[in-house]
Order: sequence, then C-alpha cells, then structure tokens
Amino acid sequence: MEMNRPSLLFLCQTLPYPADGGVWIRTYHVLRLLSRAFDITALCFERAASAGASIDWKVAAGQEALGRFANVEVFAIPQKRSRLRYGWDHVRSVASRRVYTTYLYESHAFRSRVRELVQSKRYDLIHVDSLDLAAYLPACGSLPVVCVHHDVESALLRRRAAVERNRWRRSYLQFQADLMENVERRWGERLALNVAVSNGDRTRLQRIAPRSRVAVVPNGVDADEFYPDGQDGSGIAYVGGTSPFPNRDALEFFSDRILPAVRTLVGDVPVRWIGRAAREEQQHYRDRFGIELTGYVKDVRPMMREAACHIVPLRTGGGTRLKILNSWAMGKPVVATSVGCEGLEAVDGKNILIRDDPQDFAAAIGAVIENPRLRQELAAGGRETVDRLYSWDVLGRELIETYLTVAHACPRDITPGVRVGGHPRYGHS
Repeated sequence: MEMNRPSLLFLCQTLPYPADGGVWIRTYHVLRLLSRAFDITALCFERAASAGASIDWKVAAGQEALGRFANVEVFAIPQKRSRLRYGWDHVRSVASRRVYTTYLYESHAFRSRVRELVQSKRYDLIHVDSLDLAAYLPACGSLPVVCVHHDVESALLRRRAAVERNRWRRSYLQFQADLMENVERRWGERLALNVAVSNGDRTRLQRIAPRSRVAVVPNGVDADEFYPDGQDGSGIAYVGGTSPFPNRDALEFFSDRILPAVRTLVGDVPVRWIGRAAREEQQHYRDRFGIELTGYVKDVRPMMREAACHIVPLRTGGGTRLKILNSWAMGKPVVATSVGCEGLEAVDGKNILIRDDPQDFAAAIGAVIENPRLRQELAAGGRETVDRLYSWDVLGRELIETYLTVAHACPRDITPGVRVGGHPRYGHS
C-alpha cells in the first residue's frame, strides 16, 4: 500500500508569480520542486508596493498559475493601500523597538488562518520563506519549521547604511539592522532548519546564532529557459531595474564612476539597464548619461542576448545574484564587483571578471568588448558552472531530500557535521 505524501504549509511574504525577480524566481522554483514530494497549502501575502507598485499584478492569475503546485491563498498587505499606515508602521517600530517588517506584514486574517491550519494537525512541516514573517512563528506550535534566508537581512541593512549619505537615514538603517539581528538571534536556534543561499550567509547566521542548524541551498537557474544561442551581441547590459536600493546604487555608481572611463576606452558603447524604471528616471539617465532604462520587460532574455557584456556593479545587497546565474546560463560574459558575485563559485578570469575599483571595472568591460576570445572563454566557463552546480534540476533532488529529512526526523537528527543529500554545500555546522 502506497504511503500518503507528507503535507507542507508554505508561508510566504510575497506571491511568487510572475517569477520575474530574485526572490520571486527562487520561491517559485522552490514551491514547484517541493510539490513533487509534498501536498502543499501556500499562504502568501500579495506583492508589496516596493516589489512593483507600477504593475497591477492580478492575484487570480497568480493563484491559477501556482495552483499546479499548491492550494494557494493570498492575503492583503494593509500598508500597501495606506501611506498613513506606512508612516505609522515606522513609528511603531521605533516606539516598540521591534523590527519594521513585524508591522509591514501584520495581518489578523493571516494569523488566524495559520492557527486554524496548524491546529488541524494535517502538516508534517512548515516552510517560512523569510524571517520577515517571524511574528507568525509562535503560531506554528510544535511543528518543525524550515526558514529560508534569501540573504542575512541584518547584514544587508548594515551594508545599506554604509553607503547612505543622509545621517538620519543611515542611523535609522543601523537601528533596523540591530532589531533584525535580534530576530535572527532569537529564532535561528529554535528553528528545525535554517536555509541559507551561500556558505558566506551560513557563516554570518551562525555568528549571530551559534547553535543554529543551517543548510546551504544555493539559488538556481532554469538552464533550459536560459541557454546560449550563439549570438555575440554588442554593448553593455544590467538586469535589475532601479529598485530596490542596491540596483539604484549600482546604477549611480556605474553612471558616475565607471561609464566615463568605459567611454574613454571603447567609445560611445550602448548601455541598457533592463527592468522597472519610472518615466522620469528613464529620461534623466538617457539625457545625462546616454543609458537606456527599459522599464518593465516581461521577458528579459532577448535583451540579454543583444549585449556583449553583462555587468553587476553592486556595492550593497545580500544573498546571491540570480542575474549572474542567468547570464552564465546564457553564455554571456560577466564583469562584477566582489559584492556582486559573492556566494557564487565565481573564479576571476575563468567564468567572470571581478573588479571593485571603478577604473579596473571599466578596463574589464573594455577587454570583454574588444576581445572575442575572452568573451568565448568567460561564456564557456559560466555555462559549465551552471550545468555543474546551479541548475534547478541538479539542486532540486537535494532540496527535496533536505525537506523530507526534516519532515520525517526529529530536528535533533540533523546534527552538526552531517551533509544532507551527500552534497558538500548541504553540510550543517
């Protein structure tokens, strides 16, 4: 007699459809892969204003698309519909000394539904897609919880503060970083398993919560969707739009510090910034710098193929960059900062060029544009890295095994030193 499939409650801070950005892409594929082994109920908040207020995503379309993998329920973010609520949530955060996301995702309806489902005792495991939902962890009762850390949020906030010029804003970001680190410390050691996207993030988490159980499940790429087509292309491209802040800072850094040197080296090379951007931003960067900000693009692949060199001039942010994985999968050479490619198996000169100094970054772009052999070597190295390490088909088997191990065993059975699934990146330390 065939055993029943285990049941998973999937709690998510954002509806992962359409899968058109970092968090949404990863969460979509994780949900898709886990549905092969689990019966899933997914409770998702709608997409926050910061994730694309200019696009009126239809919840019904997301529920229909994700319905192949789970029973999906979507909940409103009260703040999204009220600027007054936005300000009030920040005030409450300061007054209570509780991290701001506690109030951003505060929903009586969501909390009630979590409690109702948990009390039904139908679930073997709970997936929480971010510690942004930490306020709902007490409602999970005694069920084992796996929590994903798309980045170490407190570290991301500290990096954001480090490049902030406004003194008051910088202080507030540091304040929020301290509050977030308290959340990471409080919950890290209580969860059945924390999932980080890189070894660096695992180390950061275990510095904060030394006894936490942490597995590394890297970000991946659909290697069949993003593939080389032999098109060499011309010009420079960045995929990411102008939000959130790391993208905007990268655009300003590139425009002010890198692009003038590029133009000196290789002339008036076309530059395209692919992703969401307001009309005012598009006009400003076109008129001042000659950079094309495309605005929202449903399918970024054609524009990615048209570029000869992909760039990731990030100075802040966390996690690992899906944009690099996509570029590697498409056989496109990449020039990045060390922050831009951290956490990935990035080897300077083999699958990427890593430069932090603006002049050096510009020289690397020039070398890629002017040297066909270098382009071919970097393209081949990037695709090989994806096929070996980052294809969702490769990662999926061990992702499922990791979750089944937690669901079927007591949390204490996942002990320090064990490598779940036999993969070196899935060790617990």
